[in-house]
Amino acid sequence: MSTYKQIQGTAVQNNAGTLEGAADGQLWYDSTNTNFKYSYAATTSAWSTGGDLNTGRNRLAGAGTQTSALAFGGQPTTGVTESYNGTSWTEVNDLNTARYLLAGTGTQTSALAFGGDIGPPATGGAEVFAGTETWNGTSWTEVNDLNTARWGLAGAGTQTSALGFGGGYPPPNTAITESWNGTSWTEVNDLNTARWGLAGVGIQTAALGFGGTNPGVANTGKKTESWNGTSWTEVNDMNTAKFKLGGAGIQTTALAFGGDSPPITATTESWNGTSWTEVNDLNIGREDLSGTGANNTSALAFGGSSPAIPGITAATEEFNTGVAAGAWSTGGNLNTGRQLGGVSGTQTASLYFGGSPNLTNTESYDGTSWTEVNDLTTGRGSGMGGAGTQTAALAFGGENTIAQAVTESWDGSSWTEVNDLNTAAKFITGFGTQTAALAVGAQVESWNGTSWTASTALNTPRERLAAAGIQTSGLIFSGEAPPGLTTAAESWNGSSWTEVGDLNTARDFLGGAGTDNTAALAFGGGNPSPTGATEQWNGTSWSEQNDLNAARTQFAGSPIGSSSSGLAVGGTPSANELLTEEWNVPGTIVQTITTS
Repeated sequence: MSTYKQIQGTAVQNNAGTLEGAADGQLWYDSTNTNFKYSYAATTSAWSTGGDLNTGRNRLAGAGTQTSALAFGGQPTTGVTESYNGTSWTEVNDLNTARYLLAGTGTQTSALAFGGDIGPPATGGAEVFAGTETWNGTSWTEVNDLNTARWGLAGAGTQTSALGFGGGYPPPNTAITESWNGTSWTEVNDLNTARWGLAGVGIQTAALGFGGTNPGVANTGKKTESWNGTSWTEVNDMNTAKFKLGGAGIQTTALAFGGDSPPITATTESWNGTSWTEVNDLNIGREDLSGTGANNTSALAFGGSSPAIPGITAATEEFNTGVAAGAWSTGGNLNTGRQLGGVSGTQTASLYFGGSPNLTNTESYDGTSWTEVNDLTTGRGSGMGGAGTQTAALAFGGENTIAQAVTESWDGSSWTEVNDLNTAAKFITGFGTQTAALAVGAQVESWNGTSWTASTALNTPRERLAAAGIQTSGLIFSGEAPPGLTTAAESWNGSSWTEVGDLNTARDFLGGAGTDNTAALAFGGGNPSPTGATEQWNGTSWSEQNDLNAARTQFAGSPIGSSSSGLAVGGTPSANELLTEEWNVPGTIVQTITTS
């Protein structure tokens, strides 16, 4: 039998703990924990922003792939058709009959459109439609109608060999399935569950239908059915019930995204031929969207309606897997475990101070290990704010039996009391420098290096929130805004707050890092139990990233770090009070080899 050295050309390295700078796939022996480990590049599945449709709309249909797609029809009642080249949409010839809630299948140059509603939405009455049209890459041609007119149906297949199933038809839902041979439609075996607003993928002889709604049947929105060319068979349900969703892929490898759960959702699930797995969400939650794509690793989502964007949207998103991603790795432990302290600095040069229960401890981090330095003058915890750098920091607020207004300045070696906050505060956050900072919570105050001044209040006052940025360009997010947790985020331009895109996961006692209001990281927190969820802000929307290794809450994050280089320190549960984790993009993940 060949040895590892004979195969790899080198022996297994012996190292105490994590091997810094390990190559992708490199194996080593961890003599501290007496086990074998290896590292590999961190990747993720993610939605990214594509080119907007020229005409924003919902209840539209699509065909093709991620880089070669067709969008047609939609509401307001339209026949507009657009072609996508992987970057931008171009208007081409319209459908002959304007409609919405239609189905589509095929490719960018050879598509099929069928069914729908041709009535003005304002009338409140559905005018179901049986019309079918074929697209030859240049124009649409009317061909033979469906046998049963309906709207909100799903489709699968090609222009010459397709399947249409489900939909709304008085009475409201149908299970009818029809097969298209390139010339005419023939009724075949019905779905097991009648419904409308479902999604479909696959080919005429091997299709998948999922989601949808039928008020008379429990959990319709989770139901998945597989078609073998003759009949439908119920298979494993989706994790989240939804209708008016988007879908992409084939029978054995598919993607389901968006829809109405209710409420409107951004959730995305991947199908492997047997079961559904939740993957990273759309950046914009929406319903009545369309989607297309070859499989569960490459898809396109476009159009729809979103509470984040009033009315209909033109937004397009592209889904890919294997995207280089950030990851959390273990750093040096604190000397004194704690939670709810304050932090300043960056990932490789930071300061952690105070913490519950009413501690004065201060520690300095060099990117590898923590060193105890001089204590705060006033011990406190319960979420004090911090700002500045490792050698020029500011600590303010917190609690020591009661809420505190105490402010202290750090000169690199010791703390000095300076002017207090105007209003004592706990469970706050801060960002900025030692001479130009912002304290944010139920109240907002601005620091000019000498004193605090009341500043513009948040649109949604809150506590237990996180922040990132500098005094003139900051971002705050999530937290507790009575009566509960919030996903809301607000951007600061130096004088006012503007509501921006919400996080995907509401939580409190989370951490934040970032350089300004265009690039930030939100991580961990409680909802209500500890979570490791990590989200990245690109100035427009939040996208899910790799989780913290240890789910936790009541910890501290480096507010003037960056979205590619963050730090999470301390926290609860108690097993995490000493723990430090470092975020890096691109990142590596360390895996321990276990034996049974």
